[in-house]
Amino acid sequence: MRNRYLDLLRFLAIVRVIVYHVTGYATLTLVFPAMSVMFALAGSLMAASLTRSGPAAVGRRLRRLLPSLWVLAVVVVPAMLLSGLPVTPRVLLWLFPIADPPANNWGALALSVIWYLRDYLWFVLASPVAFWLFRRAPLLTLLVPYLLLVAIEAGIYPAPPPVLREFGLYFGAWMLGFAHHAGMLRRLSGRVLYPVALALAVGGGAWIVGHPGPRGYDLNDNHLGNALWSAAFILIALGRAPSEVSWLGRSRLFDRAVTVVNRRALTIYLWHMPFVVALTPLVGVVGWSPRQPVGLAIRVLLVFALVGLVTLAVGWVEDVAARRRPELIPGGSIQSAERTGTESALRPGGEAADGAGAAGATGERAVVPAQRLAGEAASVEIIARGS
Repeated sequence: MRNRYLDLLRFLAIVRVIVYHVTGYATLTLVFPAMSVMFALAGSLMAASLTRSGPAAVGRRLRRLLPSLWVLAVVVVPAMLLSGLPVTPRVLLWLFPIADPPANNWGALALSVIWYLRDYLWFVLASPVAFWLFRRAPLLTLLVPYLLLVAIEAGIYPAPPPVLREFGLYFGAWMLGFAHHAGMLRRLSGRVLYPVALALAVGGGAWIVGHPGPRGYDLNDNHLGNALWSAAFILIALGRAPSEVSWLGRSRLFDRAVTVVNRRALTIYLWHMPFVVALTPLVGVVGWSPRQPVGLAIRVLLVFALVGLVTLAVGWVEDVAARRRPELIPGGSIQSAERTGTESALRPGGEAADGAGAAGATGERAVVPAQRLAGEAASVEIIARGS
């Protein structure tokens, strides 16, 4: 049976990612740290796969991860080559993104979300060893990514390799997913869970307030604050997860939406940012200010509509990758959706690193994530001039 609570968390995380990238509201990252939640869900499901299949789970996860990326690459890579992207061996990273695939100026913005797949890929490859260690020393293994991040942020380990920085930033959430799968979080008593979560939230919040980034109190500008605040959120969200969410089935429309987004999570994730970037200058051309409520609402609706269309067109690739019968709109009935079995976490898919801005034709700023070069979570701000 599917865990519909996890499905609901994944649904909310993906919706939050898209809304953030359209609106740029930093508060959303604090209210719902979607990126780390996605990694935690992915880690839990990866642990389940390793328990069931052993190291063979790595190949199965990659089989689900890569085809949707290849579909995107078939469209965007030729377009970037025609618009000036040089042909180098690094183009092959679009087949297996263990590092950021090359992109030209417009592609770097529209495809900046690929960093999540890069990190997800590394985490999947590391999971067999990490899971073996976790089973033998769970607490120590869980703490290692956070200790690594503290060492980096405190300057004890300056200029780490980009991959290690990413492990410090998000692999802790992945390991919390391991702990969720093992039942460790659920078994924690309230006398332990709530004080630990409170201490993490206070520590992370204090670090965020004391080290504001270029966008204020945005988690994506603050690695250590992000990790601590997100860990507190995950402890509560997964450690006190309800046994069921039966109320979800009372609305057939909402229940179906949760199923569709979960079964098409990777497609939605990969394609939403190109539409965010494309619509930023267009709404200014027709007079919809990207910073006013009406303009923002229109952009959100348009992005969701365009993502829905492309999902109808190519989302079935996720069914093929998972060796399911291809469906145009998945989840025809609640029962069939529940019998499908556990799916991948964001599958990874995930969140874009909530990133920085391109702007509309009005010269005002809209948020899109920067391509995270050299493993940095840095962002760029671009003012798009329109006619």
